[in-house]
Amino acid sequence: MTSTTDTPARLLHLLSLLQTPREWPGGELAERLGVSRRTVRRDIDRLRELGYPVQATLGTDGGYRLVAGKALPPLVLDDEEAVAIAVGLRAGAGHAVEGVEEASVRALAKLEQVLPSRLRHRVSTLQAATIPLTSGDGATIAPETLTVIASATAGGERLRFHYRSADGTRTRRLTEPYRLVSTGRRWYLVAYDMDREDWRTFRVDRVSEPFATGARFAPREVPEGDAARFLRRSMQQKDGGTYELDVEFAAPAEAVAARMPASVGVPVALPDGGCRLRTTSAGSLEWMAVRLAMGGFEFRVRAPEELAVAVRELGERMVRAGRPAGRPGLAGRARSAPGHNEPAHGQQGTQP
Repeated sequence: MTSTTDTPARLLHLLSLLQTPREWPGGELAERLGVSRRTVRRDIDRLRELGYPVQATLGTDGGYRLVAGKALPPLVLDDEEAVAIAVGLRAGAGHAVEGVEEASVRALAKLEQVLPSRLRHRVSTLQAATIPLTSGDGATIAPETLTVIASATAGGERLRFHYRSADGTRTRRLTEPYRLVSTGRRWYLVAYDMDREDWRTFRVDRVSEPFATGARFAPREVPEGDAARFLRRSMQQKDGGTYELDVEFAAPAEAVAARMPASVGVPVALPDGGCRLRTTSAGSLEWMAVRLAMGGFEFRVRAPEELAVAVRELGERMVRAGRPAGRPGLAGRARSAPGHNEPAHGQQGTQP
């Protein structure tokens, strides 16, 4: 038991405990804070004097909990902290990183308990400026880079940064940031480049030293009418190769859309309760096969035939990998490459 003799620090610790949506027995609070129950009662009275609505319950040990109400004082967050909540907690709570999602949900529960409407609106605005980060094999990005970019995007501030192109060339950019978009593997910034007088997309893992200038700007209309569609079109032009994607899912459109990157496209509901995704896509067919399998739904590839082959080969590889040690068939893993020695057709599907 560690005693907290500094009254302001102890009050902050007590307030942090009470923001958890549960009732705290007085004895447990005293043990956590390293003080007597009498001191806990005095500290509760101090919080009430400051305007925090702490409710007490009668009983052998007694209990305390923080209740929501119109008189709840504002929870003080600076801009960087608010961005961290919007980006960090939303990503952590929505993706299965062991231990992180639970802590994020607890933190979100605390925020719902104490946030006044002004800050709730601020957090909602910041969340609207980002698209959730999904798990993938993309490059690691410093959290500070994301928070600076997200803050400038939400605040409508011009953003300066150094950018490293694919060939290693480094340039300094001045932009009007519009949205952060995740493809499932990487973060991209969709922004208007002031020097080039045109819209551009930037891989965030190639951005360094981002700086919000403080200069405000009136938002422009993004090409394609949507950041994700503009990014998809930009990637197609850069890659030089595209294909017509046509996939049916045995799952509702809303469920599929929630598990697929927005850059892939929007599924359309079918009469039988499933959905169909038809869009022009670009990039690696092998990555698309993996991404479809990661969705966790039964699906069927109608087109292109090359993607159907990639899906089939992925499924066969997973079956071989899952065989017990010593079972035959492992040697067959290198017998063919995607598209070789097997007929391609658009009717194959798999389930991860």
